Amino acid sequence: MINLPLNRLQPGMVMAQSVLNSSGASYLSRGQQLTTSYIERLRQMGVRDIHVSSTMTSGPKVPLPEDVLQERTRAIAVKRVYDMFQQIQEKKTFDPVPLGKASAAIVNDIMARKGNLVQLTDLRVHDMYTFAHSVNVAMLSSLLGVLCGLTEAELSELTLGTLMHDLGKLNIPKEILNKPGRLDEDEFNVVKRHPMDGSNLIQSMPFPNAKQLAIVARQHHEHMDGKGYPDHRRGDQIHIYGRISAIADVYDALTSVRPYKKAYAPSVAYHIMRNCSVGHFDEYLMRLFFSNVAIYPVGTVLDTTAGYGIVRRVEFGKTERPVVCVFADKDLRLLDKTFDIDFSETSRDTIDKVLNDTELLHFIHEMHFDPAVLLVEDGK
Repeated sequence: MINLPLNRLQPGMVMAQSVLNSSGASYLSRGQQLTTSYIERLRQMGVRDIHVSSTMTSGPKVPLPEDVLQERTRAIAVKRVYDMFQQIQEKKTFDPVPLGKASAAIVNDIMARKGNLVQLTDLRVHDMYTFAHSVNVAMLSSLLGVLCGLTEAELSELTLGTLMHDLGKLNIPKEILNKPGRLDEDEFNVVKRHPMDGSNLIQSMPFPNAKQLAIVARQHHEHMDGKGYPDHRRGDQIHIYGRISAIADVYDALTSVRPYKKAYAPSVAYHIMRNCSVGHFDEYLMRLFFSNVAIYPVGTVLDTTAGYGIVRRVEFGKTERPVVCVFADKDLRLLDKTFDIDFSETSRDTIDKVLNDTELLHFIHEMHFDPAVLLVEDGK
């Protein structure tokens, strides 16, 4: 899997992530083959780069790992969140039934696909961020809720609550939300009001459990050390819904494109959350979360002590130690015969770094070899 700028895309390449259009529906789905017209449309939508399964344009397709959510479930949920924001802006209220059905579908998918790891989230154009982000946070929160043993009723509340967690952003001017640079103190103070505004808005809605549903909106920016906002809660003062959604919210934000940054790779997001955000998250929940989120997704090319390899398989609870197919030595000479290393079963070999997309593209160009071809064998 590789992230390519639009000028590097070619007809025949296969999408490794979905692209949402301006109304929240899926425009291009993962697994879809690119055409000249699709590439031009992506350019018109303002998409700058995108993940494809490989640089190959013909021959057998590189198999993509099964997603945690069905494509239809994700697309409908994003549309329902989009509709909710539009209705509240226009009518100050919304019909909760469609959103409730979308929430139930997310939970059903999570329960039915427990064996699937989170590999790569969808792509969205910048003005769709809030809607798609809400769905990703709901999906990630539901996943973590299942892992930590929430009841079915709690899981339903958590998922529906996370779909609405950013409603307070309706009160934030777009020029602040989409600002490409760092927010000044006054602008950040405006942003910091959205948890309270969202909570108040949800509690004004005709939900029988509105108070519980509002917890996520109110608490998803609280930190375990009490340095979050808006109420500076600490430790167990933060509801389990708040502690779960805080992890999901930050992970999706880090791995998403924003006006002021590129999307970070899952391994970088993991490093930031584990090492640079001490005191922010519930440590037990974060360990659980990353046991089911691929730190090195299938198709990631790694520099290891044994040579260069491509991630062939990632297993639950072993996401730091994937199974890697080694195809080149440390001097980047292709091996006559590849071999697999299961990093969960060896202490001798270690992962030194992840090749970024620029390095990988240079390697493919120089060696006339795309390591993704090694994954085609797995799909046969």
